[in-house]
Amino acid sequence: MKILKTSIDDIDDEIISEAIDVLADGGVVLYPTDTVYGLGANIFDSKAVRRVFEIKQRSLLKPLSILVSNVKAIDLVASVSNEQKRVIDSHLPGPYTFILNKRKIVPRVVTSGSSYVGVRVPDNEIACRLAGIFPITTTSANLSDEDVLSTPKEILEQLDCDVDLVIDVGELNSNHASKIVDLSGRNPKIIRK
Repeated sequence: MKILKTSIDDIDDEIISEAIDVLADGGVVLYPTDTVYGLGANIFDSKAVRRVFEIKQRSLLKPLSILVSNVKAIDLVASVSNEQKRVIDSHLPGPYTFILNKRKIVPRVVTSGSSYVGVRVPDNEIACRLAGIFPITTTSANLSDEDVLSTPKEILEQLDCDVDLVIDVGELNSNHASKIVDLSGRNPKIIRK
């Protein structure tokens, strides 16, 4: 495991490049978002995605969300109506995950076979740059049903396993994951505040 320190305000381009290489090679990266630290893997690498489930000790029946680099990239992984687009445009980038109808390109392992997918565009340049070539998983870096912690040191102790790379920007001010809003039905529905 490699730990690379950088700043949210002065991002080291070499760290981003190295992290993208790790993701492209099937690795799992611990990275900061605008809410909490997340666990990222290339969504098109089923072995890497399964490692995220293993690291979190999460049931394969509970889907993971996807992080894309910008709002326009949501169209690659989800079908978005004009009405949904208006809601998304008014909230992203930001601390929201939107549930949408997934496109066939999204692997079943990510969504646990569901026809829906959770999509995020965080207000965090590091996270968005990591998803610049391909979408990555985004899920809080904690054991399932355990506390969400705010520093890589605490997180790694809780997970008690190795991820391939850690991007350490120090303590994050939030220990609350993103709000989840289901846009797949007729009316938006808040799933998690």
